[in-house]
Amino acid sequence: MDRIDGIRAFVAVVDAGSFTRAGERLGISNKLVSKYVAALEGQQGVTLLNRTTRALSLTPSGERYLAAARRVLAAVEELDAQAHAEEGALAGRLRVTAPVTFGEMFATTLTRDFTRAHPGVEIDLNLSDRYVDLAAEGFDLALRIGQLPDSSLIARRIGQTEAWAVASPAYLAAHPRPARPEDLRDHANIRDSNAQNPGRAVFLVDGKAVSVPLPGRITVNSAQAVRHLVLEGEGIAMIPSFVVARDLAEGRLERLLPDFLRPQLDIQALYLPQPFMPPRLTAYLDHLRMALSPLLKAPRPDS
Repeated sequence: MDRIDGIRAFVAVVDAGSFTRAGERLGISNKLVSKYVAALEGQQGVTLLNRTTRALSLTPSGERYLAAARRVLAAVEELDAQAHAEEGALAGRLRVTAPVTFGEMFATTLTRDFTRAHPGVEIDLNLSDRYVDLAAEGFDLALRIGQLPDSSLIARRIGQTEAWAVASPAYLAAHPRPARPEDLRDHANIRDSNAQNPGRAVFLVDGKAVSVPLPGRITVNSAQAVRHLVLEGEGIAMIPSFVVARDLAEGRLERLLPDFLRPQLDIQALYLPQPFMPPRLTAYLDHLRMALSPLLKAPRPDS
């Protein structure tokens, strides 16, 4: 057995969570995947995976081996990609993670367009609102919205958005429309727990940043779920402009406090520092930035 085949099978099992799904991903049978992993364990003289009838888990040796295995596969893929790059074609695999709502609205379609233009590139797009560890989990790129903690990752801005205060006409018919940001404390606020501080919102009032509380009984970790609750008249919410732009244009929602600006939220692409930037990653980043620029232009009162 080629040791690379064993390493590739091992990493695929970890990422897919089963031998069967790993086989589907690799285009081979689950029995062959199992054979490759067993042979790799024999070569290394350690057990890498705990196998039960219900679940798979990494052994301590497997956890240590996984990071090195990912680096080996990345190096092999880079060799292949460089060879194709010399021929003018992009090739190789990218693992990308993006927030659920943003991914469903934009990243999925843009990824499809990119792979159509570059048939030699394979992209594994994982939609999740949790902050993944790129190095430990083998991701090449993470798309994130908002202020990010300092880290060793390289950040590249690919767009901007703003969380707007919105409510439904039905809610506003039954409650006084807030005239100033501090009026929000007297309303039912639907909070998105993905926000940096779900219980507060920052507005520019008389040129100064003012943080106001957002009392409410419902907090949910999805911008689309928050949107649905607001559409049903349950309260006011701060929702990214790209999520509610159509609802505002078609009258299903109304924007509140438009004269009080909110901080712009950067949409950023994060990746690990590396001596050689894979051409497919550079091309994918350029594709996202160029495609998102016209889609995420949110007009501001002073523009």
